[in-house]
Amino acid sequence: MFWPMLAIALGFLGIAVLGVLAIKVFIEAQRLGHQVTRTTERINRAAEDLETAAANLAATGESLR
Repeated sequence: MFWPMLAIALGFLGIAVLGVLAIKVFIEAQRLGHQVTRTTERINRAAEDLETAAANLAATGESLR
């Protein structure tokens, strides 16, 4: 009777460990998604700034030399 009970306990423990690891992976994936969103927003702002600067430079007729 000892071995079946040990097998059940170890099986439950294994499932619990997998559940904890799955929660950690989910949290890290969410964190990565938020970081990607913030980085995308920063890139878009930089692209807009560059576009504005290029338009201003073209309007003045100056060159970069």
